[in-house]
Amino acid sequence: MFEIAPDEFALNFFKEEGITRQLCPRCKSWFWAKPGRETCGEVPCSPYTFLDNSPMKRNCTLHEMRQLFLEYFKERDHTIILPYPIVARWRDDVYLVGASIMDFQPYVIEGTVPPPANPLVVSQPSVRFTDIENVGPTAGRHLTIFEMGGAHAFNYPDHEVYWKEDCVRYHHKLLTEVLGVPSEMISYKEHFWSGGGNAGPDLEGIVAGLEISTLVFMRYKVENETLVPMKIRTVDTGYGIERWTWMSQGSPTGFHAIYGSLLDTLFDLTGVEDNTELSRMLSLAAGANDVTTMAGREASYGWIAEKTGLEISKVREKITSLEAVFALADHTKTASFLLADGVVPSNIGGGYLARLIIRRAARLARQFGIENKLEEIVEMQVKHWGTTFPAVREMRGEILDALRVELRKYQETIAKGSEMVVRLSKELSSMGEHKIPLGPLIQLYDSHGLSPEIVKEVAEKAGVEVEVPDNFLTLVAERHLKPAQKTKAENADKLAGLVKGLMPTRTLYYEDSYQTSFTAKAIAKVGDNGLVLDQTCFYPEGGGQPADHGSIRIGERTFRIVDVLKSNSVIVHFLDEPVPEGIKDQPVEGLIDWSRRQNLMRHHTATHVLLGSARRVLGEHVWQAGAQKEVEHSRLDVTHYSEITSKEREKIEQTANQVVLRNLPVQATWMAREKAEAKYGFRLYQGGPVPGSKIRVVTIEGWDAEACGGTHCKTTGELGVLRIEKVERLQDGIERFTFTAGEPALKNIQRDSSLLSETSQILGTSPDNVPETVKKLLKEKEDLERELKRFREKQADSRINRLAKKAESIGTVRLVVARIPKRKDTDLVAVANQLKESDPNMVVVLFEVSKRVQVVAAAGEEAVKAGANAGQVVTEVGKIIGGGGGGRPFFATGGGTRKEDVGKALDRAREVVKSQVESSGRGEAQSQKVEPTRAD
Repeated sequence: MFEIAPDEFALNFFKEEGITRQLCPRCKSWFWAKPGRETCGEVPCSPYTFLDNSPMKRNCTLHEMRQLFLEYFKERDHTIILPYPIVARWRDDVYLVGASIMDFQPYVIEGTVPPPANPLVVSQPSVRFTDIENVGPTAGRHLTIFEMGGAHAFNYPDHEVYWKEDCVRYHHKLLTEVLGVPSEMISYKEHFWSGGGNAGPDLEGIVAGLEISTLVFMRYKVENETLVPMKIRTVDTGYGIERWTWMSQGSPTGFHAIYGSLLDTLFDLTGVEDNTELSRMLSLAAGANDVTTMAGREASYGWIAEKTGLEISKVREKITSLEAVFALADHTKTASFLLADGVVPSNIGGGYLARLIIRRAARLARQFGIENKLEEIVEMQVKHWGTTFPAVREMRGEILDALRVELRKYQETIAKGSEMVVRLSKELSSMGEHKIPLGPLIQLYDSHGLSPEIVKEVAEKAGVEVEVPDNFLTLVAERHLKPAQKTKAENADKLAGLVKGLMPTRTLYYEDSYQTSFTAKAIAKVGDNGLVLDQTCFYPEGGGQPADHGSIRIGERTFRIVDVLKSNSVIVHFLDEPVPEGIKDQPVEGLIDWSRRQNLMRHHTATHVLLGSARRVLGEHVWQAGAQKEVEHSRLDVTHYSEITSKEREKIEQTANQVVLRNLPVQATWMAREKAEAKYGFRLYQGGPVPGSKIRVVTIEGWDAEACGGTHCKTTGELGVLRIEKVERLQDGIERFTFTAGEPALKNIQRDSSLLSETSQILGTSPDNVPETVKKLLKEKEDLERELKRFREKQADSRINRLAKKAESIGTVRLVVARIPKRKDTDLVAVANQLKESDPNMVVVLFEVSKRVQVVAAAGEEAVKAGANAGQVVTEVGKIIGGGGGGRPFFATGGGTRKEDVGKALDRAREVVKSQVESSGRGEAQSQKVEPTRAD
């Protein structure tokens, strides 16, 4: 662990202000403050003293505090930049932005690209799920969505902007000179921060018990748990805008400061009293106790009960209701922002986090009986925040549509999931277990959306306990906070080692994607069949596009190219035969398979056209979730919250073909990353994050712009036609298009036309009348099937009646033992049950012989009382037919392989039933001998 040296923060500014380094006697942390402080000043070492008594001379709304913060730094030469999206699509290690510095990791921090300004300031909406259970209980200290005020300076070896001195000075002067906080109330607690792959020592700014800022001096990169010094040192400040607002108002909780009148509306909707004194005491108790545990919360309830004179049960009831209203406010805001940024609720990735927050909000709403008001609450959030964040307002329709779909899915999931809990409870009970373990509990929530409360309610009725850990939702969320790290394939690592040190290959396919032949010089043989050239027209596999095929000529020999791969800018061609020895510096002639390349180019360009079309028809929430280009067809996976309808499919296809007909120019341009992002935004990263300071941007004029490394047509008109062959639901939240363009599309159109013509001839009608003719035939088929069903039912009733008439009487019991011929329309179990239900005194033992012998036994309620036991009958006859079976007294099944012994089994069945009934004393002289029956 990094140890902070005593002089790490021995700043001239602290010396000027008379601020000294001190040790907190309670938490044992080092901090900097004016002499005379007893503790570090942060809860729980010191209580909140700002509630109803703000040390700030300005009372600010959240909007006012945001503007004050931004303008303060603007006056100090910082450029105000717009906040980034909360979905970190430029990164592959996280889903959501959790701090302003994440806007600039890794590319700016590592010097790959310059910052948008230096220094800069931003108020960045950030989302964190790591403290989701604490939202509400800590009265506003924890939120799932908040604004982080980031004042950032990027210090290069040859250009120092500012470092610790000015950073701390800016922070302190904002508090004292602008907001009027006495210097004696401010302390700076030493800490070491790490996140997003970077680290550095930091100071936590504390006022009146509340940490309001973190001033990080980022100077390390974290590699394999080792701190590696970086060339660029970054000032990374995190001003908690909501906390500054709370302190400026001195409101009972942070939620009162953040949500204002919107919170009043939530209190009205839920029927919960806005007891400001109780809320203030909740804040004080949350500061004094560790409310992240149930024990800490109970201690808080006890303290409040003692102070108020209320019964602890009453305090618990009132406080938990307040906490639920606060969490509902927070969660519906978070859901609004996630949906506005195009996150589609699902069971994977960022979509899972959206689902988690929406469903928790739904459960909170249900707690107050206002499930039907959730959409109204989210709409209020959109209206409330839409003035400051236009993207939220502009996405209103899509936010509400996605919310409706997700709430409907949740209700369906609860209905299905309760059955799963019942089954799991029974399985555990049968194994002698009486508690659902944590793993299955998380799985029920993770995969089926069943909250611990629902599981607990259902399971305990079945006699199984459920113990829910205090941090349950955090444990669930942690499984989805980061994408799974993709491991390099062993072959890729091996190839990288083989080409290490070779010069990059010149990519002729980028210079002219229509060039079909070329000459080059052999650079190296790689393995047995690999060949590196100084330049090539062969496109290597990548970006969902397969490698080019073709041939190369070396001297008098011609080789087929069967694969092409790229590793560290070196392109390796794999031949169908071993590469000749001594190949270095020899001339080579290459010829690509143009028909294959052309189809792949068309399909790659068609992918961009189709994605743009899907977004315009379905909404701005549509993002590419995967793509694969092939020669004969291609696929595109997109995010969408519901199944695409046939009308939507037609509209998407029609819109795409309008783009084809417009013959729009398609251009590929290498651009500096920061300029591309500034011009086109993060929509660029449809295929995922793209590394490097320069990225290749493929644009379709006025239609689409993406960072893409594939080969493309010059115009959309070259596609000829784009045809959607199939749309299917790949998984929840993902729709898959299978499509064709150019010649493959034409072939499929001709194929379908031929099939339609042939079908119309078979049906004896015109192609236009085929649908109606087929409908008529299907109706006729349905009528015949109904008639056949009625006939079979009559036949079955007749068979059952014949069997019942042949029943043997054993005392009060009637016994049918029969062999049933194997038929498609015969269900052995159904026949046995029908006979049993026809008479409560009936015992039925039926045999069916096909590849093996199947036996079913059933006994009516009165027959069981008379001693009959179907399970024992099947067990006994199973021994005879070389198998086994069993069940309960009322019903049992079994089978065996010895078909030749079925006759013996029939006799044995009768003997067993007779013995059962007679031994019970209810089968005396009334027994009448009847031969075992065969039902025809």
